Amino acid sequence: MGRVFEKRKHKMFARFDRMAKAFTRIGREIAIAVRLAGPNPDYNPRLRMAVQNAKGLNMPKDRVEAAIKRASSKDEKGYEEMAYEGYGPHGIAIVADCATDNTTRTVSNVRLIFSRNNGNLGKSGSLDFIFEKKGVFKLKPEGIVKDDLELELIDFGADEIVEDEEGHIIIYTKFTQFGSMQKALENKNIIPVSSEVQRIPNTLVDLSEAQAEEVIKLIGDLEEDEDVQVVYHNMA
Repeated sequence: MGRVFEKRKHKMFARFDRMAKAFTRIGREIAIAVRLAGPNPDYNPRLRMAVQNAKGLNMPKDRVEAAIKRASSKDEKGYEEMAYEGYGPHGIAIVADCATDNTTRTVSNVRLIFSRNNGNLGKSGSLDFIFEKKGVFKLKPEGIVKDDLELELIDFGADEIVEDEEGHIIIYTKFTQFGSMQKALENKNIIPVSSEVQRIPNTLVDLSEAQAEEVIKLIGDLEEDEDVQVVYHNMA
């Protein structure tokens, strides 16, 4: 087997780790959605979105159902959504969106990660001028004509429709138009691969390769924390 096998094994385990993290993130999204508006996706748009995202990640149906059942239990811990903002090395703005059942633990861990990587944790809202919340819908391209779709969805809040490197069609909307776009896609029987609110940077900062590696180390450490759902930054 030798060196080739070891490289394949490393990639395989890395993929499993990413999948496990993604499933944990979706599980917490489901838990929060159920606590907010109940366990029926038909009457809970946020839960419906979380279930769709789970399907897009190929999360097994029984795991999705188990997550909904656990969240419906009175004995299950509730998760609180928190956003921690700060600056990494070389002035890169970073926001870590978290879902936690222990805010004291989470803020302590996040602050330590920033500190160890030459960064500083800031005040809530301090980076609002850098990031804008937008709805982001990822669609499979099959059967869709992008130009036609853009015309059909502009009245429902479509700001921009582009294709990503994998050929998916990406729809961006204003944060306030997220629900309108979600409903419009449902009415057209278009099931997104994923639907989420993201923090999109208004400007990007160019760094050298060595500088970028420092920032990537900080981002990676944050992403490994169990309470961190997603990390945003404005590094080009």
